[in-house]
Amino acid sequence: MKAGFCMKTIDDHIEKDKVEIASAKADGNLGKVRHLEEELKALNEYKEHHPEDSHDPSPLEVYCDLNPEAPECRVYDD
Repeated sequence: MKAGFCMKTIDDHIEKDKVEIASAKADGNLGKVRHLEEELKALNEYKEHHPEDSHDPSPLEVYCDLNPEAPECRVYDD
């Protein structure tokens, strides 16, 4: 995903990744295919965990959903 570019919904992002995966496969860009497939898997997991939420999550939201124990994902109450 390009910096500063935001999808309207998680479904838009998932569809964009699928198209980009097909394009990267056609170009023989296996590194990009691998990256996009990992991103697609994470987006699908996020969607499963939050079926009521259709917004396109940031990479940090996805990471913290999959890794809630990570230091950068901790939330402290004052």
